[in-house]
Amino acid sequence: MLVAPLDWGLGHTTRCIPIIKELLVQGFEVIIAAENEAAALLKKEFLDVKILTLKGYRIKYAKNKAAFWAKMILQIPKIIFAIKREKKWLEKVIDEHKIDIVFADNRFGLCSKKAHCIFITHQLLIKTGNGFTEKIAQLINYKFINKFNECWVIDEEKENNLAGELSHPRKMPLIPTKYIGALSRFKKYTVEKKYDIVAVLSGPEPQRSIFENILLTQMQNLKIKIALVRGLPNAENILNAENIKIYNHLPAKELNELMLASKIIIARSGYTTVMDIAVLQQKAIFVPTPAQSEQEYLAQYLSNKKYCIFANQMGFSVEKNIAKIESFALVPYPAYTQNLLKIIIATLQ
Repeated sequence: MLVAPLDWGLGHTTRCIPIIKELLVQGFEVIIAAENEAAALLKKEFLDVKILTLKGYRIKYAKNKAAFWAKMILQIPKIIFAIKREKKWLEKVIDEHKIDIVFADNRFGLCSKKAHCIFITHQLLIKTGNGFTEKIAQLINYKFINKFNECWVIDEEKENNLAGELSHPRKMPLIPTKYIGALSRFKKYTVEKKYDIVAVLSGPEPQRSIFENILLTQMQNLKIKIALVRGLPNAENILNAENIKIYNHLPAKELNELMLASKIIIARSGYTTVMDIAVLQQKAIFVPTPAQSEQEYLAQYLSNKKYCIFANQMGFSVEKNIAKIESFALVPYPAYTQNLLKIIIATLQ
């Protein structure tokens, strides 16, 4: 089995961890394809699993919302080149390592007639903020997805889903499509609350660093206990503030416990983070990455269900949002298990 997550932030990487673990439990031989921070994170989780270097798409995001789509459009040739490059890479790797099944988490080029190729996503409908461009984006999305043998959707199939119309569009792909449930590397259990806030940073630069600076500037003046996880596995340590414990990165077990030990989580509304918080049943303030329509949709969708509150990065106030969530009557997330993933992977035997 070859498992290859997309490199747009670490969310695609961390949500592949439950899939890799289940493949190993069921006796499959697994090879991982990744680079840089994604490879470093997976190496810490799976010490004995071979990791092949596969270049990512290396997309760069704009510093402000106004320039977001212009910068993305300018990078389309770069994305197309990356897709062609990884397709050529896959043909060689299948022969060298005798790959039978490929799991491609949103990597459009990782399909081949030489292996059974499974496309993994939660985003069948790509949010752009405009109805016309969303239809165009879905056509392009499906053009690539339909080249695979199967599509696995990371969400619940019925009403208690987490991604709304992103994973439940009116029109589905032509290939067999299976819902494999919400996935998280975390587990819910009882621990002592040690922190008032745990902030978990994720996503691409420069917005990750911009949000980090906003939080650190405000948090060091608060008289509460805080932990900040920077989401940078390879970074050098920075100094802790008097009331803030700072981690560059934490393995899954330690991060699981840290998040449970907090009264409130502040995080991006990336889908992997949403699934983690839903499994942990934690109070959350979601702050979408500016101009990322998907994250804006998810934060609004989940807030409407009263699972969380959301706030914009522009003008974000830690103090005001703590007061808001403490006075808000939140609804518990539905209970999610990973039994469906076990069953579906067992069919691959």
